Amino acid sequence: QVQLVESGGGLVQAGDSLRLSCTTSGLTFSTYDMGWFRHAPGKENRFVAAIDWTGSSTYSRDSVKGRFTISRDNAKNTVYLQMSNLSPEDTPVYYCAARRRGANAYTYWGRGTQVTVSS
Repeated sequence: QVQLVESGGGLVQAGDSLRLSCTTSGLTFSTYDMGWFRHAPGKENRFVAAIDWTGSSTYSRDSVKGRFTISRDNAKNTVYLQMSNLSPEDTPVYYCAARRRGANAYTYWGRGTQVTVSS
C-alpha cells in the first residue's frame, strides 16, 4: 500500500520559515517525480513545486521562487519543501504527490499538512 505522509505544518508569523516533509512508503521512491501542491478552501489545488526523480531538476510557481526550495533524500524516501519569508497568502493546506517517471499525472497523494501564516 502506497502512503505519503506530510508533516511540518503549523502556525507561524509572516516572515517566518517552515520546512515541510513528505515521507513515502510502498513505492520505489527513486523512480518517482515528487511535487508539492496547496489547496485553499473554495479554490483549486495549485502547483507549488516539483522535483524530478533524479533530484537534478526542480520547478516552482513564480510566486514562491526565491522563497521556497524543494529537495529530496532518496535514502530516506522523503521530499522536503523549505519555505521562507512566509506571507498570509501561503496559508492553505499543503499536499505532496508522487508521479512515476515519464507519466503525465500524479498518481499518489498525501492527506496534507496545514500551514497558517498570521500577519
